[in-house]
Amino acid sequence: MTDIRITRDYPHAPAKVWRALTDPALIALWAMRPEGFLPVVGTRCRFVGKPQPGWRGFVECEVLEVRAPETLLYSWVGNEGDAPSYVRYTLEPRTGGTRLIFEHTGFSGVSGFLLAKFVMTPGWKKTFDGLFPRVLGQLDERGELRPESTLTPLY
Repeated sequence: MTDIRITRDYPHAPAKVWRALTDPALIALWAMRPEGFLPVVGTRCRFVGKPQPGWRGFVECEVLEVRAPETLLYSWVGNEGDAPSYVRYTLEPRTGGTRLIFEHTGFSGVSGFLLAKFVMTPGWKKTFDGLFPRVLGQLDERGELRPESTLTPLY
C-alpha cells in the first residue's frame, strides 16, 4: 500500500486549526465544498470539486473518529466502486502553535501508487503549504473569518 503523510507546523492555536479543519464554511475556502459534513462519528457526506478525467468531481466520506481538538478520521471514496482510502488529521500543540499531521492512507495497487504519488501528494502539499495557512491567517482568535477577508469558496 501507498500512503501520504504530510507534517506542517502553523503559528496558530490548536482550537483555530481544528476549526479550519471542521467548520464547513472554512473547509470550502481551502479544500472542496463539503455537503453534509459534520465532525460527528457516523456522518456521511460529500466533498465536491471540479470533475477531471478519471474522477467524477466528488468524494463520498464517512466520519469514523473524532476527538476534538486533536483527531479527525474519515473514509474517502473517489469514484463509484473504489475501495475506500482514509484521511486522518492529528493536531499536536507546540510552543507558539500547532503541528498538523495529515495522513491519507489505503491506496493499493499500481493505480493507487500512481494516484497517491503523482496526483494526491502534490495536491495535498499545495493545500497545506498555501491554501490552508492562508485561511488560518484570515481567522481571528476565536477562529472566525475576519470581516475584511476576501477569501471565497474554491468550488
